[in-house]
Amino acid sequence: MKVSRIALEKKTVELMIGIYCRNKEKNKILCTDCEELLRYAHARLDRCPFGEKKGACKECTVHCYKPVLRERMRQVVRFSGPRMLFYAPWQTIRHLLNL
Repeated sequence: MKVSRIALEKKTVELMIGIYCRNKEKNKILCTDCEELLRYAHARLDRCPFGEKKGACKECTVHCYKPVLRERMRQVVRFSGPRMLFYAPWQTIRHLLNL
C-alpha cells in the first residue's frame, strides 16, 4: 500500500517543527506558536492545488503561505533540515529524493 505524498509531507513538516521547538526553543512539548504553525502547514498541504504531484514548497510557483508564516517555516526548515538525518534518516532520504 502506497502512502500519499501529502501524508508524507505532513509527517515531515511535523518532524521538522518538533525538532525546531525541542532543540532551538528548548521546549519539551510543542509551544503554542509551533502548534499553530503545524496546523497551518497541514491546512495548506490539504489545500495544495498540485495534490499528489506537488514538489518542494520553496520551488512552487503558487505561494500559499502567508508571508509571516512562510518566513517562520523557512527558519524551521533551515534549522531542522540538517538535523533530520539524525532523527529520521529514511524519512529524510525519501524527502530529499522527492519520492
